[in-house]
Amino acid sequence: MIKTWRSLVGLALAAAAACSTDNITDTNRNPNNPTSAPPGALFANATVTSVRRWVSFGGTAILTQQFSSVLYPTLDSYISLQADGTSGSFTSAYTGDLSDFRQVILAGKQSSQAGIYGPAMVMQTWDFSNLTDQWGDVPYSDALKADSGIPAPKYDPQKDIYAGFFAALQQAATDMGAVVSGAPTLGSSDPIYNGNLDKWRRFANSLHVRYAMRLVNVDPTTANAELTAAFNDPWGVFQSNADNAKLAWPGDGIYDNPFASSVKSRLDVRVARTLTSLMDGDPRLSVYAMPVADSSIYPGGYGGEPSGLSPDSAGKWFKTASWPGAIFGPGVTSYGTYGTTEGLKTPSYIMTYAELMFLRAEAAERGLGGLSSGEAAADYYAAIEASMEQWGITDEVAINAFLARPEIAYKGGVDGLKQIATQNWIALFSDSPQVWAEWRRTCQPDNVVPGPATIVPYIPRRFYYATIEAQVNATNLNAAIARQGPDDFSTRIYWDSQPSNAPTCQ
Repeated sequence: MIKTWRSLVGLALAAAAACSTDNITDTNRNPNNPTSAPPGALFANATVTSVRRWVSFGGTAILTQQFSSVLYPTLDSYISLQADGTSGSFTSAYTGDLSDFRQVILAGKQSSQAGIYGPAMVMQTWDFSNLTDQWGDVPYSDALKADSGIPAPKYDPQKDIYAGFFAALQQAATDMGAVVSGAPTLGSSDPIYNGNLDKWRRFANSLHVRYAMRLVNVDPTTANAELTAAFNDPWGVFQSNADNAKLAWPGDGIYDNPFASSVKSRLDVRVARTLTSLMDGDPRLSVYAMPVADSSIYPGGYGGEPSGLSPDSAGKWFKTASWPGAIFGPGVTSYGTYGTTEGLKTPSYIMTYAELMFLRAEAAERGLGGLSSGEAAADYYAAIEASMEQWGITDEVAINAFLARPEIAYKGGVDGLKQIATQNWIALFSDSPQVWAEWRRTCQPDNVVPGPATIVPYIPRRFYYATIEAQVNATNLNAAIARQGPDDFSTRIYWDSQPSNAPTCQ
């Protein structure tokens, strides 16, 4: 399967070489991914490109304080997270993968093939969610339609964007459920499920749960209705780790796990103390981090670097804070061999059964989605066990001992919600956009606080809009800013606008 989708990505790019790009009015058309390319090639290319962007090492990895830097802490201080540092992710999503997913959807719908357009609708929704969760109001309903006479799309309110997500995921799940045996699918061009529509349907419903829970503090009525719809879909949600939405990488030096590839080439990345301080006795710590090189501070064990330090202060942690786990690099250094080539083959997780079960546990504790609080404890424990399995922890004795620890044993009520949120934050390790989103929604863990050298005295709530938007789409950009709030780190996006409603923020 890997060879097939890699070949199809090459096909899409090769076809582009012969494509004329003389028509400069095609503002939102990506010349590297022509509309005449086969849907399978476009889907494979868009999936790889979007996962490389969002599930990779970057600003959100440092921002969430699961990682820190010992040499160039401009990310820790948020200097590199201003508009110049994040604009590329905003613009390239629209000109690249989102456009590709749209072409697959259009081609599939034109031929009434839900096995083609269904997965593309799910991935396009996931792609858009990363944009809106990091910037707030963004172009959505008018986006990608320059060829239809809309070169300057409006910015939709995030509330409306989320409504669009629920509609798209419901349609995708329903239509894929109606596909008859033998109908066309993406097959081996699908690097996530190899054309298995049953798994795509569960993925669509599980994403539906994720986005419903994002609204729980600002619109619990809608959250409850959407959770109920997702849980009651005939095919249901993820049932085990076998359903995880993940992209497996060949690890051949060309198609590598983007997180591992980035960290492996850098000597300045360390695990943050915010994370390691929460994982005392946690079997996953030996996967997430490596023992310290200098045991003078953390004798014989693991320990992270404080976040948000100045360059002088950060440099002192070069040998006294844990490197990221072996599967994430950073390769061979003068201080010894750290890392393994297996890291480059590690899957990128788009959504997992563990996350789904943490969300289900929270919904149960809150009495949402037709669930009762009596189900929360079992779901919480199942989520932790699923995370252990996902990261290769199989020692049942160690897992059971961890679950029995007083601080881990489920307490219920608001304390239980805090446990769920904290353990979900830990389990989402390396899926940094989701880590950031869940922390903003729940305020947990409560030890995520700005460091002494940050340029603002708070954790950013969103990113600045792309600088080019002020030049090419100023009217719509300014309307969004007027509606949402100042274009800076402090403005809260829609689902983050009512922190007083979150019991875990009190």
